[in-house]
Amino acid sequence: MSSLSDEQINMQLEDLAGWERDGNSIVKSYHFGDFIEAISFMNQAAFHAEALEHHPEWRNVYNIVDVRLTNHDTGGISSLDIRLAKRMEQIIQPKRF
Repeated sequence: MSSLSDEQINMQLEDLAGWERDGNSIVKSYHFGDFIEAISFMNQAAFHAEALEHHPEWRNVYNIVDVRLTNHDTGGISSLDIRLAKRMEQIIQPKRF
């Protein structure tokens, strides 16, 4: 797997609200109603990360989860980072019945 080009990264970030490039990573802070919501998000995202075999750098303080995605193998941003970011965005979307 290789890193994405700057153009590819910029195009992908257009569809990922709130995600920003920070050097060789993409980052976002998620704000939740409380600690339980934040941890629930992290638990759900962890299953997706494990399925992709691509794990985030993240930090939780009460109701905030800071996420940093990068590919250490390639030294840049890869399609795995984009896929995991998109899965995280799907987790926070309101469920429609």
